[in-house]
Amino acid sequence: MHPVVRGAGALGLAALLATATAACESGSGTGAATSGPSTDTATSRTATASATASTSAGLPPLPASLTGQQLDWQPCPAPSTAQGGDGSAPGAPWECATLKAPLDYGEPDGQTIDLALIRAVATGTGGQPRIGSLIYNFGGPGGSGVVTLPALSKDYADLNARYDLVSFDPRGVGNSATVRCLDDAATDASAAVDGTPDDQAETTALDAANTGYTAACEKNSGTVLPHVDTVSAARDLDLMRQVLGDAKLHYFGISYGTELGGVYAHQYPGNVGHLVMDGVVDPTKDPEQSALGQAKGFQLALENYMKACSAQAGPSCPTGQGGDDGTRRITDLLASLDSAPLPTDGPRVLTQDLAVTGIAAALYNQNSWNALSVGLQEAMQNRTGTTLLALADAYSGRDQQGHYSNQSAANRAISCADDRSRYTATDVQALLPTFRQASPVFGDFTAWGLTSCNGWPVQGSADLPEVSAPGSAPIVVIGNTGDPATPYEGAGAMARQLGAGVGVQVTLQGQGHGGYDSGNACLKQAVDQYLLADRVPAEGTTCT
Repeated sequence: MHPVVRGAGALGLAALLATATAACESGSGTGAATSGPSTDTATSRTATASATASTSAGLPPLPASLTGQQLDWQPCPAPSTAQGGDGSAPGAPWECATLKAPLDYGEPDGQTIDLALIRAVATGTGGQPRIGSLIYNFGGPGGSGVVTLPALSKDYADLNARYDLVSFDPRGVGNSATVRCLDDAATDASAAVDGTPDDQAETTALDAANTGYTAACEKNSGTVLPHVDTVSAARDLDLMRQVLGDAKLHYFGISYGTELGGVYAHQYPGNVGHLVMDGVVDPTKDPEQSALGQAKGFQLALENYMKACSAQAGPSCPTGQGGDDGTRRITDLLASLDSAPLPTDGPRVLTQDLAVTGIAAALYNQNSWNALSVGLQEAMQNRTGTTLLALADAYSGRDQQGHYSNQSAANRAISCADDRSRYTATDVQALLPTFRQASPVFGDFTAWGLTSCNGWPVQGSADLPEVSAPGSAPIVVIGNTGDPATPYEGAGAMARQLGAGVGVQVTLQGQGHGGYDSGNACLKQAVDQYLLADRVPAEGTTCT
């Protein structure tokens, strides 16, 4: 089954490839920097929840037992199964702690949950004063920040000079009030159900699988399901800010993390310090529009891959010269897998669904295009599916022992708690022609993923996220023209929704999901100057 993923970060692939996004050529910006918001000084470490700190509208204040809690930072253990990762502790300089937060912010004195945090203290390299904590969310929703930040930290070493690098497992994710649904064996069985049914029997089987998944989530996590929404996660961010001792929130959101950052800025505009959005979720699109945008985005990324493959490998490229012929080769492969899955070097087989997942996973990162070529060559010529299955497993959070992280369960729980729309099989069947036109490869899969929240026990909170942030400090919004998962247009939409003088758009003309970790020197410089030197990029800055 393929739930629609709002800005999925392909977090399993991040660990697999030890990098986050596409490797692109360096370039120079087209605009000069301008002065920006004031930087907190090292004294912000001692700041407590101030009397002037804004409170999310209509909520009672948090008790001092939460805002004044002292975190007990200790060496990090190996990640849990729910968190994923490679099973080894990150080691120095990483420290972990647990933050208590209300289960329900409407009852701040009631039941609490534990949120897992990780940090690397500012190194002080270069002798500049510490600015504060820089909190990361890497997307999903459903990705463990406790696992992902150490895996990608080399990309943020310059920022670590003046910031404590901090990340966390959002509520419902990893070790934070974990959403639990199916066990490993049942998850494998659910994944074997055809996610793009061709007849009534297959449609009935998909509906039954969705119903069983939902029932398992409600049975195992019913208490937490109503409280894993993005608005609550944004309130967690502000509690985190206070407990970490920062007068302002400094935040780096990637993929779904941009939606979380926008929701935070709307609730607490006066508490925004430096805020970066990279790989931006479009806050103006409902699930149907977002899914259609993803179908188009992945098709574009696939076409860009095929062009590069043809230029590099010539006739040996598995998709030939690309274009319509390359797309046909892939759709022919997928059609054959629908009835005859391929063997792998283990006991499992490569199904049509798993092949599409593996192909999509590789398109998140230009560094994985070679792996995609290997996987397609294996499947098309050798009739084996080992590499595409490995890519699919990395994306889905399945390790080599067959254990799943809770990434997919959390993704569904958070998405369904946020989105009010509910789509049935009948709805999807009406949409299929439009989705197939957008992408012959990915259209069916993104369309059928819309049914994932049908019958969910928690009503979605809104039609669209509210991200307008009048009065906020400037927020840097990065859009990558070749982004498959969060199409480039979303960055402009986010900047406009944040409001005039708040959202500042920066463009990367590149490939892959997101931009900062791409290796593009121009983009990195623009963001680093904003975070470290208080220089806001000029609106319209473009890096190539």
